Amino acid sequence: MSANIGKNIQEIFDLEFPFIQGGMANIATADFAAAVSNAGALGMIGSGGMNAELLAENIRRAKELTDRPFGVNLMLMNPECDAMAEIIAREKVALVTTGAGNPGKYMAMWQQAGVMIAPVVPGVALARRLAAAGADMLIAEGTESGGHVGEAATMALVPQVVDAVDIPVIAAGGVADSRQVVAALALGACGIQLGTCLLVSEECPIHDNYKQALLAAKDNSTVVTGRISGTPVRILKNNMAREYLNLEKSGAPRTELEKFTLGSLRRAVLDGDIHNGSLMAGQVAGQLKEIRPLRRIFEELVAGITPAMQHVERMTEKCR
Repeated sequence: MSANIGKNIQEIFDLEFPFIQGGMANIATADFAAAVSNAGALGMIGSGGMNAELLAENIRRAKELTDRPFGVNLMLMNPECDAMAEIIAREKVALVTTGAGNPGKYMAMWQQAGVMIAPVVPGVALARRLAAAGADMLIAEGTESGGHVGEAATMALVPQVVDAVDIPVIAAGGVADSRQVVAALALGACGIQLGTCLLVSEECPIHDNYKQALLAAKDNSTVVTGRISGTPVRILKNNMAREYLNLEKSGAPRTELEKFTLGSLRRAVLDGDIHNGSLMAGQVAGQLKEIRPLRRIFEELVAGITPAMQHVERMTEKCR
C-alpha cells in the first residue's frame, strides 16, 4: 500500500490548496505553471506541442519564477518522449503526469530522481495496470473535461478507480465551484485537477477572445469531436467543430481529419480565432462568469466548502 494513501495532495506536495493545474498543451507554459504554484496550488508545464529543448527551457524558467513545487505533463506519443523523460528526471520536478500511453519504462528513472508519477486514466482497467506498475497516484479524468476525453463521467469514474487501487486518486473533470470540490472529495479523491476554470484567470496566457468565448458559454456549449475516429476531444462549438463533425459523419479518413485540425489549438490560443480554432473546454464552461486572479479562484473554491458541507448536512439529517 502507498505511503501516501489517506493523505491529500496538500500534505503530499506541501500546498496551500488541494488543487493541481491541468497540463494543457500550448497553454500551460512555464510562466503559467509558476503563477499557479505561487498562488498556492501545484502548477504544471504542458509539454504537448514542445520538443525536448523547449521543455528544458520551460522547466528552467519555472524554477526562476517560483520556489514552490511544480510538475510536467508528458504526452507519451511525443516523438521526443525519451529525451523529455530524461529531462524530467534530471530536473527533479515534483510531479509528472502522463497521458496517451503507458509510462512504465520511465517509472524507475523518475522515482530514483524523486519525481512522483500520476498517470491520467479514463477507466478502471488502465488504473489497475498503472498502479501495479508503480505509479505513485492516479488522475481519474471524467468525460466532462476539456481536451482529450474518455467515456466515463467523473461521478462514475472516480469512486470505481478509488476502490480498485491502493494509491491516492486525484479527480479531474467537471469542477469549477465549491460544490463540485466537495463532491469530488466525497467520491474519495485526495485532490482535484483543474483546467477549464483556470482558463479565465488573469494569468492564463490564452488570447482574450478565447476567454470571452468561455465567459459566453452555456451549459450545452461544448461538443466532443473525434468519437467516430477514435480521438475524442471536447471543445466549444464553433464553425471548425461543426465542419469537423460533418466530415467525420461522412466517413472522412483520419488523415483528412487530422489535416483539418492541424494548428487549430494554436489558432485559438495565440491568434484568438474563435471561429476556426480549437477552443478546448470542459462542460463547466457554462459556470464561468468573470476573469479573476488565480489566487482568488482558489480561495473562493475553498471558501465555499463549508456552506456546501452545511447543505449536505441539512439534506442528509433525516437519512440517519
